[in-house]
Amino acid sequence: MNLVEELERTRNETLGFFALDDEELERQYGPAKWSVRELLHHLSDAETVLFDRIRRVISERRPVIWAFDQDAWARGLGYSDRPLELSRDVYRATRDSIVYYVKLHYRASATVEFVHSETGVRTLKDEFEKVALHNEHHLIHIRSALQTVG
Repeated sequence: MNLVEELERTRNETLGFFALDDEELERQYGPAKWSVRELLHHLSDAETVLFDRIRRVISERRPVIWAFDQDAWARGLGYSDRPLELSRDVYRATRDSIVYYVKLHYRASATVEFVHSETGVRTLKDEFEKVALHNEHHLIHIRSALQTVG
């Protein structure tokens, strides 16, 4: 996998979904699952968390990084009524910044380690790859929600 290409592909596909109409944005991929709107806000917020981790791992010696509670963020940050344009712009800027650092550090600093509060020792390479995998994971949910009618 060419990580830069995958990050750009998932970025481009994700950005396209921010332009959906309200009916499409309210679709869910399953009962009691997040709507497309909520998934897009989550992708934006998760991108900022992953970007913070990446910058800390590049800059600090073996930092301890805490997990975040995605459901608490969804409630606390108002995923149901937050303007989607804000999340779109944050997502785009953050992803472009991650691509920049991937180009600089993916190979050169791939084995640099950090400690995740829930999963233990991880590497910078792991975190770069997690960005693309996490995005694709939720793109699958979005595609599924948009195929579901009613």
